[in-house]
Amino acid sequence: MDIKQLIYFLTIAEEGNISKAADRLHMAQPPLSQQLKLLEEELGVILFERNTRRMQITDAGKLLQNRAQQIIDLMEKTSKELNDLKEGSQGLLSIGTISSAGETLVPIMVQNFHKVYPGVDFRIKESSTFEILELVKRGVVEIGVIRTPFNLDTFDYISLPEEPMMAAALDSLLDMNKTSLNLDELKGKPLLFHNRYANNIEEACKKSGFEPKVKCRIDDTRTMLKWASNGMGIALIPRDMMDLIPDSNLRFIEIKEETLATKIIIIWKKNHYLSTPARHFLEFFKSKKLI
Repeated sequence: MDIKQLIYFLTIAEEGNISKAADRLHMAQPPLSQQLKLLEEELGVILFERNTRRMQITDAGKLLQNRAQQIIDLMEKTSKELNDLKEGSQGLLSIGTISSAGETLVPIMVQNFHKVYPGVDFRIKESSTFEILELVKRGVVEIGVIRTPFNLDTFDYISLPEEPMMAAALDSLLDMNKTSLNLDELKGKPLLFHNRYANNIEEACKKSGFEPKVKCRIDDTRTMLKWASNGMGIALIPRDMMDLIPDSNLRFIEIKEETLATKIIIIWKKNHYLSTPARHFLEFFKSKKLI
């Protein structure tokens, strides 16, 4: 069993058909069939049940498919790591980011980094904080740009300054002459929460002596701000999300409640290999050249 056979096998498993797999591999069908037969004979198992329409992968085939993919991935990762060591200033950097940072902070970071390391290419994935944590854990992305709170046990990180929670609303729902307000001033007001912060906000409200009147809990900050601009309620958001909807009729007031403050954090997996571009990126960030 060699790498070429594993690639052949994976292609057949993905296509479910010898003819389609041969076309994809740019080779004739008989040699591909022969390679599969040799692999089955060497392993002593049947990898596919054959019929006239489609090849059905067996349980043994599924096991080999999983292991073969891991082997191929490891080879590609090893090749990439060796190339990183050789090149230093070139390569690919994958970053997972929350949407708010993906529109504001991350573009600035990437643009400033690109000026010094133009040979580095980027793959940016926008997702939720919890999904990005999983992507970093699994090595799908090397660096995550997320928002607190979360468990730091398996990550190294760099923190940005804390951002207070803001109330976003029309003049008719809040006294917009104020520069800040206490949390208990939201008692009885229709509130719009992002699911990411809802539990923390509800707990803080209860500690302030009232049960919040939650008009809606939602996962999308833009939608929440649009609803607030239509008078549906008061949206509670971190300060750095205020510009997600430019030119809106919303007014913003800081909420004086330290427990609701959040901050952007740059994370990477603890005790884990980082590519040269990722290391350069973090060093660049620590030197404050990215923001």
